[in-house]
Amino acid sequence: MAERIGFVGVGRMGSNMARRLKEQGYQVTAVYDVNAAGAQALALELGCQACTELREVTKLSDVVITVVTDDAAMKKIFSGGLLSRSKGKLFINCATISPDVHVKVEEKANKAGAMSLEACMASSITQARDGTLYLMCGGKQEAFDRAKPILEKLSASLRYIGSAGKAAQVKALVNMVMNINTAGLAEGLGLGAALGLDLPMLREVFSQTGANSRVLQTDGEDMQNREHSCFFSAAHAAKDSGIALALSKKAKLNLPLAATTYKQFRRMEQLGLGELDKSGIAELTFKNRAARRKK
Repeated sequence: MAERIGFVGVGRMGSNMARRLKEQGYQVTAVYDVNAAGAQALALELGCQACTELREVTKLSDVVITVVTDDAAMKKIFSGGLLSRSKGKLFINCATISPDVHVKVEEKANKAGAMSLEACMASSITQARDGTLYLMCGGKQEAFDRAKPILEKLSASLRYIGSAGKAAQVKALVNMVMNINTAGLAEGLGLGAALGLDLPMLREVFSQTGANSRVLQTDGEDMQNREHSCFFSAAHAAKDSGIALALSKKAKLNLPLAATTYKQFRRMEQLGLGELDKSGIAELTFKNRAARRKK
């Protein structure tokens, strides 16, 4: 565990990944976030440096794990000093972003004498904290081999998909299907409520039939109870469905369910509900809820 590890992006996911690696014996040396106060608090907790410049993270680390929000944030950090004097360094990029951006990041890293690996996460905050993430990796084999000991401490399942961009494509499809399932469940429960059905009974029937899904387990009760504490935000759901739709456009494939789901999550953003958990899409489908009346 000689590799010194830095983090860029220490929000809900990144901070818990850093805590996990620290507990597993890794030396977390540096953290950076646009929310400087959050980075400072985590640095104090972990006993590491809260950096004010990206180049400082690279200087203090052998491996830098990035967990940022979107394409623009990823482009900004990799053109904002993170690759300064990065020869021999490894960048593990965990954000759900467009596959083409991962490819470009790898190209820039390789040009600087560094390595880059995408490690796309198909799990949430709880799994980040206890090291049971499902990770899909894309990049050069040597980058994956170097990252593997670290990623094994963060994951319950680790899969190498292929070259740069391929894991991001798979992750986009995972989230696209998950989002469609979430929207469909919200409509089913919303219609059940409008018909006066007992929703716990309906959820139980769903669980024993073809209506069952992982989303039913994670979001069904929350949709009924209007408990939308954020584990995966509606804003992120909109972003990820948008990535999948961009891929479908390139492939010249029409995906009407994905397109409609994207519009639903974008509607949540427009109503100021983007920071609710994705289960909050039920606010658009239950007849007696305010967001429904605003449509």
